[in-house]
Amino acid sequence: MKVLVLDNVSEQAVAVLRENGIQADISPTLPEEELMEKISSYEGVIVRSQTKITAQVINAGKNLKVIGRAGVGVDNVDVEAATNKGVIVLNAPDGNTISTAEHTVGMIMA
Repeated sequence: MKVLVLDNVSEQAVAVLRENGIQADISPTLPEEELMEKISSYEGVIVRSQTKITAQVINAGKNLKVIGRAGVGVDNVDVEAATNKGVIVLNAPDGNTISTAEHTVGMIMA
């Protein structure tokens, strides 16, 4: 499987993908036009908050099967367009739970 990793995703996350036989290509900060040209050869995309996965990007992804959001929300992904095309959208809803708890405790102690 070929996955396009956009935005700044940790090197450890990319290493896990590669260790499991996934070709992970890193291209942070692609303008939408370039992303639309590049996405057609990928089955998966991983984003954080910066990159917007619009209906146009999804439709340009001829082989796109999954969009992974490395974070809580999916407001930067057109979920309706993805669903209509049969593309799965995933996120990490508990991704920042520990950090939030640590921050809260720190604020209480301040």
